[in-house]
Amino acid sequence: MSLLRIAPAAAALLLAACDTRHAPLRIAAAADLRFALDDLAKSFRRQHGGIEIAPAYGSSGMFYAQIVNRAPFDMYLSADIQYPRKLAEQGLTVPGSEFTYAVGRIVLWTSGSSGIDVERLGMAALRNPAVHHIAIANPAHAPYGRAAEAAMRSLGVYDAVKDKLVTGENISQTLQMAESGAAEVGVVALSLTMAPGAIGRCWEIPPGAYPRIEQAGVILKSAGNPEGAQAFRAFLLSPEGRAILKRYGFSGD
Repeated sequence: MSLLRIAPAAAALLLAACDTRHAPLRIAAAADLRFALDDLAKSFRRQHGGIEIAPAYGSSGMFYAQIVNRAPFDMYLSADIQYPRKLAEQGLTVPGSEFTYAVGRIVLWTSGSSGIDVERLGMAALRNPAVHHIAIANPAHAPYGRAAEAAMRSLGVYDAVKDKLVTGENISQTLQMAESGAAEVGVVALSLTMAPGAIGRCWEIPPGAYPRIEQAGVILKSAGNPEGAQAFRAFLLSPEGRAILKRYGFSGD
């Protein structure tokens, strides 16, 4: 009986395919992390040169639905702690891997070319007759959209401005609507307004005006690179990771 021989090049390919440690780390990330996660990934790669981060950005609710339907992600970074908890209840996560990484904040934002003085007027700016459209993320599946609605209700302007509301599929698209002029004002994540190139004026909505935006992550049971996911989780919770998040307006408490 002859033995099957594998050429050295083929053997190397087989070993590489079996070694998940250097596979790209696929992260389903809330859209408010678009710029912060880019910086986090750069710092992480300096420490873990063999691991590449492959993020996808969108609304937390949409990613939750995709993961329930077995979308191929290693890690989920949600803008709402409830989604990772639901996944854990369904047995779709690595036990004990859930973690809170930040608390988000919202602002009224308008482009630099706009004549709407949100810094001076605050929430009253939404009543300005020159404001015809107010962009918010879709409250049906975006935590920042729900926070925007709650803030407008608690600060007494919702009924007066509800007919002006237009929705983006996620908070990143909501900012783009305000940047482009499709909406005169946007209620957006503070983290996106602190990114390079985001030129505009903003007024931070008092945190007490809306439910706490507690953002959490989890490692998925179906992860193809569980070691990389554990390493990135540890980095996010490290002083260096928290410092980067703080630069983008996220608080840790």
